[in-house]
Amino acid sequence: MSADSGLRTFRDADGLWEGHAIQEVATPEGWQKNPEKVLNFYNERRKQAWEVDPHAGHKALTELENQYDVTIVTQNVDSLHERAGSSDVVHLHGNLSKARSEKDPSLIIDIGSKPIEIGDTAEDGEQLRPHVVWFGERVPNMDKAAQIMRQADIIIVIGTSLVVYPAAGLIDYVPSSTPGYLVDPAEHNREDLKNWNHIQEKAVYGVPKLVDKLIN
Repeated sequence: MSADSGLRTFRDADGLWEGHAIQEVATPEGWQKNPEKVLNFYNERRKQAWEVDPHAGHKALTELENQYDVTIVTQNVDSLHERAGSSDVVHLHGNLSKARSEKDPSLIIDIGSKPIEIGDTAEDGEQLRPHVVWFGERVPNMDKAAQIMRQADIIIVIGTSLVVYPAAGLIDYVPSSTPGYLVDPAEHNREDLKNWNHIQEKAVYGVPKLVDKLIN
């Protein structure tokens, strides 16, 4: 979804994220070693996220709320779904528009597009860090997301390789009788997706087509 708005995907084929080694900018160890570098990295990601706009796929999902109770479970850390108007978004990997205490994960504040600097503190007096889930950290919304999968009447999977765990394992909770739709330009050979309706297009084109079908 984010890529079609012009944001780079999480990491390139060489394993780097915007030219940085993942362990340097997306792990607790990287934060302990060089918090200023990590803050600068995420400040730039946040700035980029606010320079782009939701696309037709994001907007189509908001239109789907006119007839369906829609919950979006996303691995993306931008706020494009919310900015498009979606009312119920569950972020698995956190949100760049929020910051939290480095000691108490429950102390979260909204920062929008503002940068986080060394010396910016949460209400407990501890340094603020990006409200994102780094490698080696628990994904706090996984249980909530799994319950959503179990109870949903329709499942739509958009633009994911379905190889990054634990998020890729969420479709294991989808009952076999639940209708499933996949919107992604790539081929998928997973056995558990063979009965799904696959719209083999980018999100910006495929999601509006699927939403139109579901509404009409």
